[in-house]
Amino acid sequence: MSETNIANQPQVALVTGANKGIGYEIAAGLGALGWTVGVGARDEERREAAVEKLRAAGVDAFGVPLDVTDDASVTAAARLVEERAGRLDALVNNAGITGGGPQEPTTVDVDRVRAAVETNVIGVIRVTNALLPLLHRSPSPRIVNVSSSVGSLTLQTTPGAEVGPIAVAYSPSKTFLNAVTVQYARELADTNILINAVCPGYTATDLNGFRGVRTPQQGAASAIRLATVPADGPTGRFFDDEGEVPW
Repeated sequence: MSETNIANQPQVALVTGANKGIGYEIAAGLGALGWTVGVGARDEERREAAVEKLRAAGVDAFGVPLDVTDDASVTAAARLVEERAGRLDALVNNAGITGGGPQEPTTVDVDRVRAAVETNVIGVIRVTNALLPLLHRSPSPRIVNVSSSVGSLTLQTTPGAEVGPIAVAYSPSKTFLNAVTVQYARELADTNILINAVCPGYTATDLNGFRGVRTPQQGAASAIRLATVPADGPTGRFFDDEGEVPW
């Protein structure tokens, strides 16, 4: 496809974990901007329900069966996006888990740590690498990794900072994800791919039993902004709604 034809086509995004919560609202927000959006999710029923709801709202959405912990699933998802759109303009790595509780480091079941890292870190690497060839076909590719301020070592060691409960699986997995984001930014520095991490804030989702104080729409706002930053936008950095988050 020529650059002229690409410019005349809607931009295309893939959002992982997009069947509910923040992921769904990221998909809805990008769709409202005229993007074509792939709804990545493991659960077929929830995925298709989300696609139908998005389409009813006027979004050009399509379902992408996707388990970020499974190589074959990720490979098939990349193939589906290629067949459907031919390229990818934004990848939003939103899928994540807490690992369950309790997570005090002296007593934790190490399988909780392993599960959190497998989904929140290795899953992001797996999906990103599978989709990179399609991102390279975009004139303005963006990658957004949905992280959390609980992954900030600076905040975790600042007296009085609100950093949530002790969680040796979830919080360090987000620290790891932040570090991975920086490594991608370094390797991709000579390309037009911009990659950043984002904290959606304490958002009411089933991840936290809907105890959050922000709506999913509010939680999605920063990710949408970073998925649509101009060519001179940031890369290799960590943001929330208020600005840059310290590492």
